[in-house]
Amino acid sequence: MVSIRPYVATDWPAVERIYAEGIATGIATFETAPKPQAAWEGGSLKGSQIVAELDGTVVGWAVLWPVSDRCAYRGVAEVSVYVGAAARGKGVGRALLAALAAVGEGLGVWTQQAGIFEENTASVRLHEACGYRLVGVRERLGALHGIWHNVVLMERRSATVGL
Repeated sequence: MVSIRPYVATDWPAVERIYAEGIATGIATFETAPKPQAAWEGGSLKGSQIVAELDGTVVGWAVLWPVSDRCAYRGVAEVSVYVGAAARGKGVGRALLAALAAVGEGLGVWTQQAGIFEENTASVRLHEACGYRLVGVRERLGALHGIWHNVVLMERRSATVGL
């Protein structure tokens, strides 16, 4: 059974490994290497970092990133969710996104948005299953290793925050 808990600094080696596995797929992010721990911890919304465990092992993580420093967007956050290769298809992503919805609302986030490579159909389906809606497709948004990628923009609006 998947359990979700807040991230602690000693989880970093597992978070970094899972992040690197996602990067290696070539369809998870435009990043080419994991952010340093300090940047990951310091750049994300304080209190939004969570991890998923199976049998006491960290197998996934999720976090919210501010999208802007403008006060009008204080309740809008970008979602990152990563599941280790060995744990995919076991409900870890769903558990993380469900928990992140609650965490975000507790932090006053009314919109969680996700930018997903169009080729990453598993992630698009996961977000749809967790209540995200398609906003649109940003064509040729960026290039990774010389290949341009379309990015699907999805969002989940809170039913309790920002009404």
